[in-house]
Amino acid sequence: MTHILTLNAGSSSLKYGLYEATDPPRPLTTGKVGRIGSTARLSPADGPARDLPSVTDHATALFSVLSEINDTHPKARVTAVGHRVVHGGLDYDAPIRLTPDALSPFAPLHQPHNLAGVRAAISAFPDAAQIACFDTAFHRNHPFVNDTFALPRRYYEAGVRRYGFHGLSYDYIASDLAQHEPDLSRVIVAHLGNGASMCAMRDGRSIASTMGFSALDGLPMGTRSGQLDPGVVLYLMDQQGMSPGQITELLYNQSGLKGLSGLTNDMRDLEASSDPRAAEAIDYFTFRIRRELGALAVSLGGLDGVVFCGGIGENSAMIRARVCEGLDWIGISCDADRNAANARVISPDGSPVRVMAIPTNEEIVIARAALALG
Repeated sequence: MTHILTLNAGSSSLKYGLYEATDPPRPLTTGKVGRIGSTARLSPADGPARDLPSVTDHATALFSVLSEINDTHPKARVTAVGHRVVHGGLDYDAPIRLTPDALSPFAPLHQPHNLAGVRAAISAFPDAAQIACFDTAFHRNHPFVNDTFALPRRYYEAGVRRYGFHGLSYDYIASDLAQHEPDLSRVIVAHLGNGASMCAMRDGRSIASTMGFSALDGLPMGTRSGQLDPGVVLYLMDQQGMSPGQITELLYNQSGLKGLSGLTNDMRDLEASSDPRAAEAIDYFTFRIRRELGALAVSLGGLDGVVFCGGIGENSAMIRARVCEGLDWIGISCDADRNAANARVISPDGSPVRVMAIPTNEEIVIARAALALG
């Protein structure tokens, strides 16, 4: 029996999965290294969690993952490694076998983590096929108005476009809805985690996304600013004398929930805090979700369903309730008991818009692609 390894690097996490190379792939073990850059913690799905004090970045996190897999499944024979790669640019709208020149320089927050995973996987499994699954691919067929900026056309032709991200998560949710909720056509999916975005889908296809040219746009995130007046960047350069590197550090690593609260980027800690700045950060986060929800509903011409997924979307009943509050006028409401129980459907029976909390599974999307191309 041969096996598939999946690697999914987020801004502060590394998820992994080991699968038997069957059709469909059968999971043997999955897990996550979380809070990378802070107090890293390995959480295998089938074993006790433990802190990793020596893990300070994604490369060392991956070596810990490989050690864990070798300990628990020493006879695994990995013939294909599937990687989540954030940015596929103009050229890649489907998974590919990975070559060194295939990666885009975009998405600076994530791409170095992806590349570190690729390099480590090649070193550990030199004979295995390396498969890249692009987060932007799911969004590559947007209507022009949802794909462009109001800049001279030559920039659009050069690739300055709204790419959208979290596509592997949206791909999984689309397949889940097709199987279990086939009556829903117009759906907004909110992938809420340390990275956060929303996607408007019609019949399982992406119509619009809150993220744009980079994974910096749209909703406020754990450490990223989200939507920002470009004039602020000009001000930081001209009046504050900040360099491009300093601005990048500010917008990607010091803003969002962390910057607003002055405390942390972790929603669990913010919800537990009595500091008024934590409450204000949560207020802004949920306000922006509600604002984007209304805009995406307009792009769909109506709304049949809303899905919450991602670490916050799947686990924070408080955030889901805050987002749904007062949206009865658009058909959205939340049943308090169902929401508190993390039920799949959290809206009342008969609600015009079905509101759901569905755990996403980017790893199985990667595994399927690795099986097909490996």
